Amino acid sequence: MLKQNKGLSFYRRKKKISSVHVREVFIWLFGIATAVFIAVVLNIFLGVTTRVVGVSMEPALYNGQKIFINSFIYLVSSPQKGDVVVFLPNGNENSHYYVKRVVAVPGDKVVITGGVLYVNGEESPWVTDRLTDPGIAANEFTIQNGEYFCIGDNPGNSEDSRSPNIGPVKEIDMLGKVWFRASCEEAGMGFVK
Repeated sequence: MLKQNKGLSFYRRKKKISSVHVREVFIWLFGIATAVFIAVVLNIFLGVTTRVVGVSMEPALYNGQKIFINSFIYLVSSPQKGDVVVFLPNGNENSHYYVKRVVAVPGDKVVITGGVLYVNGEESPWVTDRLTDPGIAANEFTIQNGEYFCIGDNPGNSEDSRSPNIGPVKEIDMLGKVWFRASCEEAGMGFVK
């Protein structure tokens, strides 16, 4: 009978990778990827906030009220009439964010006559107050591609697309759509319609 040497051995046993370990690694990688995805999505939808400046959006939004902005939605769709949007006028990064309602989209004909906003020959349902200053909309014009005519809900106290220094808002200057407003004593809390 041969005696087995228990001394040094230059042969190593190959370690087998068990399917249990591989599965565990994939579970960890999937969990990490899911967490990163959720963090990115939450940052896109909830991470952008600002405060309303001025009274131009009363009664829907109040001065100083915190609003949450969906900056993702306009990557997959275009602004629609009635959307409340946040933008930098003419892309001016030194300006505060403007918050206004889209009342006309590309291809629409806009004119303000007798204090009434007409879009494609019909009274706009979004502007019910009498407009004392028609601004650039005193003469009918057509909204160009990639531009939107935006007015505050309180148009008597609003610097908006009627003003020659703002004009129609370019979609590339829009930060996104207001989708939620934080509580405010006068306004309550809830989604922006």
